[in-house]
Amino acid sequence: MIHRWNSCTGTMTSWLQWRGSFLWRKIKFAFLSDGRMLSIRAPFFGSKMSLTVCTGSYEKACTLFNIAAMQSQVAEMRNHDDDEGLKSTAKFFQQAAGILSYLKDNVMHMTTQDPTPDMSPDSTAALSALMLAQAQEAFYMKAALDNMKDGIIAKLCNQCSDLFADALKLFQVHPIREQWEKDWISFIAGKQALYHAVSEYHQSKVAKAKKEVGEELSRLQHADQLLKAAIARAGGTVDVSKFATKVRIAYDSAKKDNDFIYHEAIPDVATLQPIGKASLAKVLPLASPMSSKFTDLFSKLVPIAVHQALAAYDTRRSEIQNTEIGKLRESTQLLNSILASFNLPAAIEDLGPDAGNALPQSLHDKSTAVKNNGGITGLQKQLNELPELLQRNKEILDEAVKQLDEEGASDLQLKEQFKERWTRTPSEKLTEPLRSEANKYQTILSNAITADGVVKQKFNQHKAMLELLCKSEAELKEAIPHASIGAALQNSPIVKQLKGYMEEVETIKAERDAIEAEIKDTKSDMTSRFMSALAQEGAISEENISVCELNRIYSPLQQQVTDSVRRQEQLMGNIQRANTEFCTQKSSNQTATRRDEIMRDLAAAHDAFMEVTANLKEGTKFYNDLTQILLKYQQKVSDFCFARKTEKEDIMKDMQQNIANQPTSAPPKPPRHHEETARQPPARPPPPTVASGQQAAAAAAPGVAPAPQSQASAPAAYAAAAAPGQQLPPYTAGGYAAPQYPGYGYMPTPMPTGYNPYAMPYPQQGYQPGFGGYPQPPGYPYPQQPQPGQQQQQQQAYPGQQGTAPNQQAQWHY
Repeated sequence: MIHRWNSCTGTMTSWLQWRGSFLWRKIKFAFLSDGRMLSIRAPFFGSKMSLTVCTGSYEKACTLFNIAAMQSQVAEMRNHDDDEGLKSTAKFFQQAAGILSYLKDNVMHMTTQDPTPDMSPDSTAALSALMLAQAQEAFYMKAALDNMKDGIIAKLCNQCSDLFADALKLFQVHPIREQWEKDWISFIAGKQALYHAVSEYHQSKVAKAKKEVGEELSRLQHADQLLKAAIARAGGTVDVSKFATKVRIAYDSAKKDNDFIYHEAIPDVATLQPIGKASLAKVLPLASPMSSKFTDLFSKLVPIAVHQALAAYDTRRSEIQNTEIGKLRESTQLLNSILASFNLPAAIEDLGPDAGNALPQSLHDKSTAVKNNGGITGLQKQLNELPELLQRNKEILDEAVKQLDEEGASDLQLKEQFKERWTRTPSEKLTEPLRSEANKYQTILSNAITADGVVKQKFNQHKAMLELLCKSEAELKEAIPHASIGAALQNSPIVKQLKGYMEEVETIKAERDAIEAEIKDTKSDMTSRFMSALAQEGAISEENISVCELNRIYSPLQQQVTDSVRRQEQLMGNIQRANTEFCTQKSSNQTATRRDEIMRDLAAAHDAFMEVTANLKEGTKFYNDLTQILLKYQQKVSDFCFARKTEKEDIMKDMQQNIANQPTSAPPKPPRHHEETARQPPARPPPPTVASGQQAAAAAAPGVAPAPQSQASAPAAYAAAAAPGQQLPPYTAGGYAAPQYPGYGYMPTPMPTGYNPYAMPYPQQGYQPGFGGYPQPPGYPYPQQPQPGQQQQQQQAYPGQQGTAPNQQAQWHY
């Protein structure tokens, strides 16, 4: 089977994480060319080469081969104009070379048969060498991009040329030479000559820097020769025009300087010092695991008893988490509501000579928090989305229930139709678990509708103050009544005491946030515990193990929750007493009272906004999660109904066959008078005969066809051929009359006398000498048309032919 994989890093990462069954391959390898990727997209050796071996090791080999191919494609798709792209290109090419090198050494041990040609040791060795050469090429491109020294670039290119030369040798091995695409070997040969020329060019620049003009010219001449060889070998697959222009310009400039200034002799290139090599590309060994994000899919594969124990443990843990978090949130909501009713901490902030005209800092922070969380517009949008999510879940559930109802009605109808012959299990028994599950989901949706109503009611209750909190600071300040309470209470002990209580409130809230996060994040892996218990005892005491572990984990957290609630109760009592005294000391100013009420309502609106926002987030998540659950339930119902429909069709088909194959009862014996009155059909009359006199006349006159027997003789012949005792109908001039049956009074319809197309004379068969036409073959079933002149003779040979139309009718009737 052939399979193609997209060339993208994300797909490869996901693929490396998957350790399932992999399909056969359709491979593409990519090549670099002048800083750009030249991708040969054709699959190796067509798509007809295949091998099916039922072994995991061979599947692993095919998977590794595909990974190497994908890594080459990812390297091709990277951006080669920046450092990161070139680094990743070199990395992927080196990894592909490592995988192919591993397959070269191990593929014969991973299958019991000879692998396909593309996975043979010779092929994988050639591909590994090619990937390594392209990794070295990526290092050269990065060095050129970073403007490194010419000596280093020359060494990188020389090593690159050698690696392409090694790959070329391996690609030309006899068993696999004919299996590559026609331009692969030409491309590699052109690359080898090109990078040898690039190496000589950069080394000539090193000689130029040393004022060694002769060596410079020698290397440039050699580079020009190598470029011509690259053009000849590549056959148009490698573009060397830009680099050839650089070499030509450098050679002309150096030759001009040498001719006019240096006059150095040009040494033979073979006598020059060889260019060094810098090998940066390495064959990276096969890593295990190959991805840093690898997850073993079989790690969670446990016995069913362990799986059930883990599910029960998760249920117990979720109950404890929800209970403790619920306690914290309920206590916090109660705390906020009480503080809002006391208008704290805004009441103690609104003190001082100018405090009555300024906006309290707490209200400013609350307004900012509401705006940052989307304000009333975002809250209204979330509220409007809830009914849509609810309606989608209701439609999914209603559709599933409708399928169950239709299936049940169909089963009941067939049961009433076929009675005791309909023996399959009734739908109401089989669908009982499904309907119970549907009722559970219906109850959940009903509770959700009630909860949504409470949230919407709370939003409507504080909508006006929320709109005020969403306004600008100036508008909010203007909406609150101004009142000068005075500075008498600003430094009073009761105010300082209330400020201390407010700090304790913030401390309790921060502690609760930390406790709630710790409760949510606390996890424990019980798989090993349950596996050990199953191995030692043969059974799992889930309740004892789970309770013991949960107590160990959550007991400290539960104690912290209890302490937090207890501290809150004590703190609220102190705040209530201090606030009562504070209110007593405040002057009885109606404007100040109205100001306190508005600030208290704004604080309550802020708390309601935060609560409603959290409820809406939870509700949205709840409906989305429920949608996935209901879709699975609907699919389960659809599968059940389809299975029942198939079963119904099979049963009905069998019943129809049984009904059709049942033998019917024998017919009753007919009465004797039915047998006596049965009449046999009359015998077929013999054909008419020709008179002997007419035969003699026909023999004497061969040119004239003898006339058929006259109509008058027909009754006699027919009467002679009648069976003894058979009564024939009377003969008339127009033919035999119809038989008369008593009581019917049948009258025959006379033939019309004005036109009778069958009154033509009937010629004798055979060839008539002396006349036109064609002879008739023996046994030809149709008569020949009479010729001119013959018509008259035949009419004369028929006695009584000049009679009236009834005679003609008699001839046709006979």
